[in-house]
Amino acid sequence: MKLLVIGGGGREHALCWKLSQSPRIEKIYAVPGNAGISEIAECKKVEYEKDFSSLARLVAEEGIDFAVIGPEVPLVNGIVDYLQKKGLAVFGPSKKAALLEGSKVFAKRFMKKYGIPTADFRVFSHPDKAITYIEKEGPKVIKVDGLAAGKGVLLINTRKKAVEVIKSIMEKKLFGEAGKRIVVEDRLRGREISFIVITDGKIIRPLASTQDHKPLYEGDKGPNTGGMGAYSPAFVSPSLYKKIMKRIIAPTLKGMKKEG
Repeated sequence: MKLLVIGGGGREHALCWKLSQSPRIEKIYAVPGNAGISEIAECKKVEYEKDFSSLARLVAEEGIDFAVIGPEVPLVNGIVDYLQKKGLAVFGPSKKAALLEGSKVFAKRFMKKYGIPTADFRVFSHPDKAITYIEKEGPKVIKVDGLAAGKGVLLINTRKKAVEVIKSIMEKKLFGEAGKRIVVEDRLRGREISFIVITDGKIIRPLASTQDHKPLYEGDKGPNTGGMGAYSPAFVSPSLYKKIMKRIIAPTLKGMKKEG
């Protein structure tokens, strides 16, 4: 089997490294890849974020059988739907399903609609209304609606700082179009874990739990990043595992089916 991995980060390096160990894989191509990936796969410089047609040509020319998509941006832009229509088997969510990652407003409303536990929140598309709310309610968590390379969640401790952040996002366009809308939500305190499952809509296969450390500096200081490091497995007791599956995973899949 010839495999195509889309992306050029550490995540895609790990994917290529693990996939290369399968006896079923004849060759791996990576777009665009990176220096580490080039030791495992053949890297191709192909434009794909806005126009997927060049990818389709690569697939046809090299006789690629299967694609694995890493980055969020092409997923949100519909790369899976496009390649599937071209007859390629693809691992990744559809454009509509990717909205759960691509839009925090969509995700929060989805969770509320399907009874999935989440912090109380408000959505704002105008900075003045958001500032008025913050000045009344006090500092909250501010989240950029769109994709922001893992940097779009800001934990604010003072009203003054919250106002500055809102103006930076919505007036000065700190995150571009991703910040046209923001989510302002209550701050939750506790132990954070990442719990990821693989599913085809029927069968669910949980991966090992992880704990991602996003702040830039030691001691959880500094702004959030896309991730400075993670460890696995993170602590998940049997009772917590059952609760996550019942209260989060099951209703999420049920909601995804209903939404199509």
